[in-house]
Amino acid sequence: MSKDILEEIIAHKRIEIAGQEKVVSAAFLEKQLGEPVPARSLKQALMASPTGIIAEFKRRSPSKGWIHQDADAGKIPAAYQQAGAAALSILTDEAYFGGTLKDIRTARPTVSLPILRKDFIISRYQLLQAKLAEADAVLLIASALTPQACRTLTCQAHELNLEVLLELHGEHELEYLTTGPDVVGINNRNLGTFHTDVTHSLKLAEHLPKHLPRISESGIAHPETLKQLRQAGFNGFLIGETFMKTEAPGETLRNFIQTLGL
Repeated sequence: MSKDILEEIIAHKRIEIAGQEKVVSAAFLEKQLGEPVPARSLKQALMASPTGIIAEFKRRSPSKGWIHQDADAGKIPAAYQQAGAAALSILTDEAYFGGTLKDIRTARPTVSLPILRKDFIISRYQLLQAKLAEADAVLLIASALTPQACRTLTCQAHELNLEVLLELHGEHELEYLTTGPDVVGINNRNLGTFHTDVTHSLKLAEHLPKHLPRISESGIAHPETLKQLRQAGFNGFLIGETFMKTEAPGETLRNFIQTLGL
């Protein structure tokens, strides 16, 4: 897959957000906020968890197509929590991943774990959406933002009591660590080609600050890989497809944790 999928997704996202704002203004969303509500801390959940697993709810991906088309957001996140997940990641991009903000709103009453809104965040409008949907954290992708845009969005997220997971992919993005994230993640999947290589996390581990929880994202299919990453200093492990491609994602997670011996 030689096409730069990230560039395509961001271009589509700009059009999508503009359309949403025409229907529901940012000012209207602001009025719905009320008093700031403390979020469940993704950072604290990861540091306290014996597994550090952020179990992801997603139906499809640009590279694999449909993974679990009829996945129920009212059941799978709750099953993840019961199985021992530290936190939840819910994809809300519809065009490429088959998710919506409704998935967070559906899952929220069924779980007490922190929920990460995983999307291609490029606008404060999306932060307002995340807060109103009762997400606790948002993903900011370095390769989709300039350092200044990332810093601005991080500040705006914090004003809304949302934590920020900053996603990096290579050494050239380490400068983004100065933007003030709560958690840093290394995406083992190249968002331009969607090729996955877990050694990205291992190579970058020594460059990451000690005071931030570290998450390895994508391509973690085996408990032994997680153990290797934990030995390299990672506290969190974002895993989706490994669970979602099965009939019962929660049970698959439970078995995965049992194999870890935790």
